[in-house]
Amino acid sequence: MSDHPMTVFQVAGRAMSAQLVRMNTTASNLANVGVVSTNEADAYRTMKPVFRTVLDQATGMATVKVEDVVRAGNGPMKRYDPANPLADASGNVFEAAVDETRELVDMMESARNYQNNVEVMQTAKSLIIDTLKLGR
Repeated sequence: MSDHPMTVFQVAGRAMSAQLVRMNTTASNLANVGVVSTNEADAYRTMKPVFRTVLDQATGMATVKVEDVVRAGNGPMKRYDPANPLADASGNVFEAAVDETRELVDMMESARNYQNNVEVMQTAKSLIIDTLKLGR
């Protein structure tokens, strides 16, 4: 962090950026529902962002930072499907274990959090404009 105090716009902007990463990983997870692979190592695994709270010493305000994006959740599911062109020598394919319901809930939650931060910015902007109008 710098020596300059963070503004409410910076705090909300960082939170919006973090939620955008969360939405993108969720979209990637949903896009890979049902995708199969020849082997377990190459099969898609669910991705989740790891967040870290960052405290601004100058103002005491906390914001969020995306620390990393990691693979999480269950491993791929082995399924017998000898007719599939991606089946291994034993006739098995490995399907991505993506929980669609959980991913949809995560997407809705991140969209709500993003919208809440947009409203924070709009409210701060309105308050600044109203304050400037008082000076006239």
